[in-house]
Amino acid sequence: MSEPHASAPEPVRRSLLLIVPLVAFAVLAGLFFLRLRSGIDPAAIPSVLIGKPVPAFELPAVPGLEADGKPVPGLSSADLKGGVTLVNFWASWCAPCQVEHPMLMRLAREPGLRLVGIDYKDAPENGRRFLARNGVPFSQVGLDASGRVGIDFGVYGVPETFIVGPDGIIRDKLVGIVTPENLNGVLAKIRAAAQAGGQAAAR
Repeated sequence: MSEPHASAPEPVRRSLLLIVPLVAFAVLAGLFFLRLRSGIDPAAIPSVLIGKPVPAFELPAVPGLEADGKPVPGLSSADLKGGVTLVNFWASWCAPCQVEHPMLMRLAREPGLRLVGIDYKDAPENGRRFLARNGVPFSQVGLDASGRVGIDFGVYGVPETFIVGPDGIIRDKLVGIVTPENLNGVLAKIRAAAQAGGQAAAR
């Protein structure tokens, strides 16, 4: 007679295993909905590095990566001076990076703008194939296989793009992809960074 009572908790445990994930999902969905209703842009996440020098780093090139028949060099923090630079963190495994890529090719043609890339937590051969297939918008590409440089920049998800002034100071941060809809805003931020860098140099 004791066997039915011994087996009774098992269905309860199974029910809890089904219910708990649903409750967690509902809570997260509710928080996301409230954020949307509040008018807060989830992509408008400030960086504590804005107004500060680029973190010191030196990254190797992506092995075998070429553009116009020439090897694409690696990237270091020392390279990010002398002009406005967009530092784009991307990866071959990142679906939004695939969507953004045509806009990076467009930005690469912008006069007076230097566009560089950091291949974030990626296998070198995958990063090379990604750019070989989609085009190389970057004048330099550093391989951040460990993600260490991304951590120093405060990157938590790709793509993320930093606007660095001619003085090597981070002037702005773009979270999420560059799109035709926000391109004019991005260009305005780039012009503002150039102006701020010029004013700093004049002091």
